[in-house]
Amino acid sequence: MCGIFAYVNHLVERDRRFVLDTLINGLKMLEYRGYDSAGLCVDGDAPNEVFVCKEVGNVSKLKAKVDKESKNNEKTFVSHVGMAHTRWATHGVPAERNSHPHRSDPSNEFLVVHNGIITNSKDLRTVLEKFGYVFESDTDTEAVAKLTKYIYDEKKKTLGSSITFTSLVKAVCKELEGAFALIFKSVHFPNELVAARRGSPLLIGVRTKKNLKVDFVDVDIDETEQSAEETLMLPDQPRFRRTQSRSFLGDDIQPIEYILASDASAIIEHTKKVLYLEDDDVAHIADGDLHIHRLRRDDTVSSMRHVMTLEQELAQIKMGNYAHFMQKEIFEQPESVINTMRGRVNFDSFKIVLGGLRSQLANIRRSRRIIFSACGTSFHSCIATKSLFAELTELPINVELSSSFLDEELPIFRDDVCIFVSQSGETKDTLLALQYCKERGALCVGVTNTVGSTISRETHCGVHINAGPELSVASTKAYTSQFIALTMIALQLSDDNYQKLARRREIINGLYNLSSNIKKVLAFDDKIKELAYKHKDISNLIILGRGYHGACALEGALKIKEVSYIHAEGILAGELKHGPLALIDDKMPIIMMMNKDKHYQDCENAYAQVTARSGKPIVICNEDDKSKTLEAAMTIRVPGTVDALQGIVNIIALQLFSYHIAVARGYNPDTPRNLAKSVTTA
Repeated sequence: MCGIFAYVNHLVERDRRFVLDTLINGLKMLEYRGYDSAGLCVDGDAPNEVFVCKEVGNVSKLKAKVDKESKNNEKTFVSHVGMAHTRWATHGVPAERNSHPHRSDPSNEFLVVHNGIITNSKDLRTVLEKFGYVFESDTDTEAVAKLTKYIYDEKKKTLGSSITFTSLVKAVCKELEGAFALIFKSVHFPNELVAARRGSPLLIGVRTKKNLKVDFVDVDIDETEQSAEETLMLPDQPRFRRTQSRSFLGDDIQPIEYILASDASAIIEHTKKVLYLEDDDVAHIADGDLHIHRLRRDDTVSSMRHVMTLEQELAQIKMGNYAHFMQKEIFEQPESVINTMRGRVNFDSFKIVLGGLRSQLANIRRSRRIIFSACGTSFHSCIATKSLFAELTELPINVELSSSFLDEELPIFRDDVCIFVSQSGETKDTLLALQYCKERGALCVGVTNTVGSTISRETHCGVHINAGPELSVASTKAYTSQFIALTMIALQLSDDNYQKLARRREIINGLYNLSSNIKKVLAFDDKIKELAYKHKDISNLIILGRGYHGACALEGALKIKEVSYIHAEGILAGELKHGPLALIDDKMPIIMMMNKDKHYQDCENAYAQVTARSGKPIVICNEDDKSKTLEAAMTIRVPGTVDALQGIVNIIALQLFSYHIAVARGYNPDTPRNLAKSVTTA
């Protein structure tokens, strides 16, 4: 959902133009998280003056407005704090008044940017309105800004000038319910920034000319806890005392820059040195130094935050010569599937080694049941590999939507293995399902594309899919890499079963040829583009698949819905005669998968049923299929491979089709309306 970004410089002279450009470029890298509106704030020319600019629409529109309204951009700052936000609307329509940053009052005493949802915002708003606060927006975030000023004013009566920015933000956060990543800026605390996180991702990049003194930050835990009975009316006597965490700069203060963001993609162009905040962390940056505090004690959380080195490269998040990120990411798949397998598959000995599972491999094999939990495209990757898991592990396999996991209160037992699949590793519904299963003693496995994500930290073990950064909202290469990662898990779990040896070798040989097979499909791009342009005016589409291709039909339909706004439906071919056949006529566009596998004859029967009702399907079939049945059909011929992996080859064709039909209809496939890539709210 929303993307937040902040830039702090200390003893590094930067002019206002540099700061504004840094904020806007940061938002552009986070735009996949939301693009309904955007905003930023930087210091003005006079003391206690803040320049705030907001605009409805994407970041480019904000940039145009900033260029028009900002003045004296040559003014330099030795120390400065600026922050920005790109919004995916949850509370209130896309409008300038609902855009972030939100202010505490017309004087901009406190400004806040937020990613997440404050679930008790209505209650906070009601209380604050009784105290005379006037709200300007429909958002939940504005309640945080107003609450900050209220608590500041109340605490100043008792503490006077000794009140600290950190203690203030901690007091605010203890009143909040829900999920949030928050960044605060205040005229009362110039050149200081405080960030807090609970349930939404936030990381801090560090850039210095000299090497850091240490590669970690100690975390301070304030022993003074706020009682559960406390309300907004804080007691007369101060309950907070300032304590210091040991920073990595110590007494050696030097020129330094900090970059805070919702995702590493916005930081990588500035630095590769980052640290990830944990839930209930409060980070305070002042005078060039970083201190991390805790909202509450949790002995299960490390008392240090280590500085990590990002492995991705800047070129990976640039569009290059492609028209859109979606196109780029589709064409990156011959390499991304190799990266997923690199160092894990020995094609000579037919061995799979997943280091992330090594510590729990025996426990997984002893389990009584495997349960998958995921949303959207990740859910489809689970469906795609469900049959293979059942075949190779001979265990009961469940695939559950994370969004309904808690609603159904599924029974989970200590001998269950629960696998949570998420591209970002921050999907809120999947995190809630993970917490539900952990509380019931299940062994939890994570499959994500993001190192340091919440799912990768909260699960007992896991597999990183190594697909590389994916900036288009519509997932493409993450799906194929998830498919492969799950396939490798199934293969490793069965490597002690001699009866499955031949089947395992067949699939591993298929993995060996997968990259070249994907390249062959990409070579048909012009033909698929031609078909897409012929069908650009359709309003409905049915995609049919059977067996291993059922998931491919669902995922292909989702891609077409996401980027072209065509009502597309993936249907299992075996279900045609149980209702969907009523939709078939000469006007209904259809795509059908008919690959050479054990279901080929069944698919021929479905094809006959469709054509008997005047249907004219586009058929995705094997390149060597000489069947007379297909002589008169429009076909997309793809390389054949082992049945368990054919869905990866087929989905490339459907990804290309969805991309081209979106472009043909005049839409930007990278930023489909109403959607965001990382859904961090339930």
